[in-house]
Amino acid sequence: MADDKKTTEIIKKELSYVQKVWHAVAIIALLVGVILIARVAFNVLLMALAGSLIAVYFHGLGDIIQRRTRLQRKWAMLISIVASFIILGVMLWFMGTKIQVQIAELSNTLPHTISTAKAKMAESPIGQKVLDNFSGTNSDKTMNTVQSFFSTSFGVLGDVYVILLLGIFFTASPSIYKNGILLLVPKKRKELGKHIMDRISLSLKGWLKGMMISIVLITVMITAALSIMGIPVAMVLGLITGILELVPNIGSLVAMIPGVLLALTIGTNTAIIVALIYIVSQTIVANIVTPLIQKKIINLPPALTLISQLVMGTLSGALGIILAVPLLAIIIILIDELYVKEINK
Repeated sequence: MADDKKTTEIIKKELSYVQKVWHAVAIIALLVGVILIARVAFNVLLMALAGSLIAVYFHGLGDIIQRRTRLQRKWAMLISIVASFIILGVMLWFMGTKIQVQIAELSNTLPHTISTAKAKMAESPIGQKVLDNFSGTNSDKTMNTVQSFFSTSFGVLGDVYVILLLGIFFTASPSIYKNGILLLVPKKRKELGKHIMDRISLSLKGWLKGMMISIVLITVMITAALSIMGIPVAMVLGLITGILELVPNIGSLVAMIPGVLLALTIGTNTAIIVALIYIVSQTIVANIVTPLIQKKIINLPPALTLISQLVMGTLSGALGIILAVPLLAIIIILIDELYVKEINK
């Protein structure tokens, strides 16, 4: 009997141990699943933020139309949406042919330009070290990093379609989504919730207004300056610089590379002048124009902005790094309203 009891206890211990192992495996699997779902959901949330920014743009333009024309709100919003797509379509129609020609020229010229730049860099020891770092396995790692950086949840066109659709939905009936969020807030905190949402909306409007004017201004400045310098495909280089203006700090450096490479085919002095054009233009826009426009946006420390871009770029690629600044502004507002002001009462 005693032996049977010992055997039974051993079997129970073994079963208990096996159960614990399976419990641990189940918990780990659950955590991995939650992390994977959270990452996908995070990208979807970023697309929702991008759609919100588009809605903010439509509403801002609708406000201007309503003030100037005294139309009803719904008609002003309809004109805002339709007029935006018409203007974009007309611009692409008139500029499309020239841009297409310049893009073809750039794609034909760039390989020779890169070869010329490599040859000139190889003439110096420092340049040779740089080339060695981007050759062989290092170049493969760089390409893999770039591919993962520009990968998206549904592909580029799919993401653009979803973001535009969300932007139109948010524009058509913003009160539904705003009231839905407020339903989750306790009654005692509803006024604070409205205040936070208004503050976030004001901050996003300021960021969006400054960003749009900065994009147009930097595109015109770079295109005009490079055309005067006789740099080929100046319009495409200007558009690239304008688009990369969406990525503060990092975008300006990336935008400079193709312009300087093309200038090297003309001469070293020309390349230096082109680099100075980029630096001066970016300095004027970043330190003079944008701060004057974005008076209502929260003051973001440059180091914190760069850190947020690196983190968001690692998590969500290109979309994350573009939306890092508005997301950081939202987080800072939430921390200020829900924590800092509470502890300082």
